[in-house]
Amino acid sequence: MTQCPLCKGPLERKVISYTQPFEHRLCVVENVPAMVCQQCGEIVIDPSTAKKIQKLVWSSEPQGTLQLPVFDLAGVL
Repeated sequence: MTQCPLCKGPLERKVISYTQPFEHRLCVVENVPAMVCQQCGEIVIDPSTAKKIQKLVWSSEPQGTLQLPVFDLAGVL
């Protein structure tokens, strides 16, 4: 695939950090090979890589933790 599936912009091969929700928490997987649209930023991950991410998150212990700020839009509506 050389074009973005959303905007048809050019894709560039990159190594990214990818977030994956799992059991009410947000997991970060680093060093993920992906194609990233240079025009809109859409991320395209190969199905075999997606399976590896899923297996890693489901069956491995994390190598560290991050502290993330959480915002609630309901408080300002």
